[in-house]
Amino acid sequence: MALQRRQFLLLLGAGVGGVALWGARQPRQASGSALPFQPVRSTLPLPSDGLNPAEQRQAYRVVRVSDALELPPGYDQSLVASWGEPVGNSRFGFNNDYLALLPQGADRALLTVNFEYISALPWRQGFAAVVGRPLPYEAVVAGLQTSSSSWDVWSQPLQGPLAQQVDQLAREALIDQGVGVIALQRDANGGWQRDPGREDRRIHGLSGLDDPAQQLRSTGPATEVFRLSKRRGYDDGLGDRIIGTFANCAGGTTPWGTVLSAEENFQSQVPEAVHADGSAFPPSARPFQCSDRGIRGLGNPFGLAGNKYGWMVEVNPADPSDPGTKHTALGRFRHEAVAVAAKAGEPLVVYSGCDRRGGHLYRFVSDGSISDPNDPANSRLLAKGTLYGAVFNPDGSGSWRALRPETAVDPLPAPALLPHSNRARGGAERLNSEAQRQAYRERYRTLGDLYVGDGEAQLGALLIDAHLAANAAGITPTARPEDTVMDPQSGDLLVTFTSGLPGSDGTPDMAIFRGPQGQTPWNEGWIMRLTPGSADDFRWSMVATGGKPQDGGLGFANPDNLAVDPGGDLWMVTDIGTSTQNSDKNGGSFGNNSCWVIPTSGPQAGEALCFATGPVECELTGLALTPKGENLFLAVQHPGERHGTRTDRAEEARAFNLELSNGEPLEQLRWVPLGSNWPSGQDGAVPRPGVVVIHRRDRRPLLAPLS
Repeated sequence: MALQRRQFLLLLGAGVGGVALWGARQPRQASGSALPFQPVRSTLPLPSDGLNPAEQRQAYRVVRVSDALELPPGYDQSLVASWGEPVGNSRFGFNNDYLALLPQGADRALLTVNFEYISALPWRQGFAAVVGRPLPYEAVVAGLQTSSSSWDVWSQPLQGPLAQQVDQLAREALIDQGVGVIALQRDANGGWQRDPGREDRRIHGLSGLDDPAQQLRSTGPATEVFRLSKRRGYDDGLGDRIIGTFANCAGGTTPWGTVLSAEENFQSQVPEAVHADGSAFPPSARPFQCSDRGIRGLGNPFGLAGNKYGWMVEVNPADPSDPGTKHTALGRFRHEAVAVAAKAGEPLVVYSGCDRRGGHLYRFVSDGSISDPNDPANSRLLAKGTLYGAVFNPDGSGSWRALRPETAVDPLPAPALLPHSNRARGGAERLNSEAQRQAYRERYRTLGDLYVGDGEAQLGALLIDAHLAANAAGITPTARPEDTVMDPQSGDLLVTFTSGLPGSDGTPDMAIFRGPQGQTPWNEGWIMRLTPGSADDFRWSMVATGGKPQDGGLGFANPDNLAVDPGGDLWMVTDIGTSTQNSDKNGGSFGNNSCWVIPTSGPQAGEALCFATGPVECELTGLALTPKGENLFLAVQHPGERHGTRTDRAEEARAFNLELSNGEPLEQLRWVPLGSNWPSGQDGAVPRPGVVVIHRRDRRPLLAPLS
């Protein structure tokens, strides 16, 4: 671990002696305690567990995986909200993800929550008990007796009871996605509870379908495409208004008090492909599909236009009348998160990543400048500016390349997924040879040759197809960029890249995304620091690498959401895939998903300390800290995603070949629960995604020195 820690310190600009890594901060008092908390023991032997090799062998020989949110001694948790609870005139949605905490005074706050997607098994098992009415899931599965369990409801309407059942099922699934706002109150003991008020509301996947006043607004170049009177593709008849938001993954907050919510895997519900003028493929291109494995094509029964999803959505939590706005100048892709840099006298800068294998890192720079970072009028700056993609060089340098019609077409060597060379057809095609790539470059010299439209409409078409346009412009393919946060002191950007494995979507640049000892491909992920230079240049470095310590990693796998606390320390949660957790697959030995702290000063600077492990088959998300760092709001997403409700305390024994901290082999027997009962913990109780708040029992800041 010492080598990795030294690398972390040097890359963050400090010596091993523990000099401040992030500039001025709230200082922690000197303490004789070796650690700010006693790390939660994970399934792997780690140097931070404080055990010698003999003790590790005894402690890790047999491990029972917990179906609970495990915290260090001296910390407590309370459930704030969970799936199905009333929120305004709707309900708390499914699979809560990003959390934004906006204080409204000393003891009141608004919590904005993203609801990302549906996990079919726990959702259908628990719906009747949680929501209070039956769900016709099995009836729809039986009714769709086709080879693909799908039906193009939009162009071939169903008849009879099945039509009503499909409509109900798709409605409920889209209502359980989107954004929610709930009001919170802090009591005399420092605890937080819901305090429902006028702000409590939902913006879900069908907002505006029945009430046009609730349709979302849009700004930026793509609105010119939405308003086209003649187009190559599908027209939903709504102009620049939009029905709903769904697939809301991570997000960010603005200095002026709004929340940016990222629409990520929208392609599961509506067509992703578009025509050269930016218009959508018809709903038929993504038919409704329902089986025991999952539910897709939810937009098909309602005729949703695919080009209106995959955007960054701005919501004002304090304004109950705000339906939300999609800012198209920020590009359409599988948005994961967003970081906002707002300085007086400078343009507004917004960073976001496209969470797919081979996805890109993006920067938006507004045309106008900021006068006051706290001015709500800054939202207007999101309507007009330039979107850039990041180009990384192996020597640690990089640059931002503008995605505009005049940008040269220069795709990276094959294979490459590009806008289809038959522009009358639209969509994408994969080029598999250098000859094909060269022919493509000869045929299409600039991005403007690929997209059609008058004036802003051409730029709008390009931004609607941002991922393929970035591929055509030679933007670096990366390793699933998930979170982006600003270091509040240095102004640098911190980015998590979750996994460097190749996939059908694309492959990361292996010259950039390498393991700590040069290994490729590297699955366990990285945290990158990106330091702005002059104009469009930057420097980059990997400040933390996932993986087992014996392989050069810090002990975690697949970093996802990040947060920087008031003391400047880095918090991170992991995103190990459900089918991988506690399995023999790559990364499965890391156990359940977890929450980590990486101190940036003091004797533990650069070490990764496990703060929490999540319930079975879940993902921990959110990471919202109170301003003084005494509370952490954390979302528990999709507990029991693979096996659903755990009954009769079912569990399975699995064998793992591990290593002790000194490199000696360890054969581990791991007992893994089959399904989950979180949060109740009662056998047979359906698992429910929910949000908890964590505090120390002495009510001091979470990382205050142990007494």
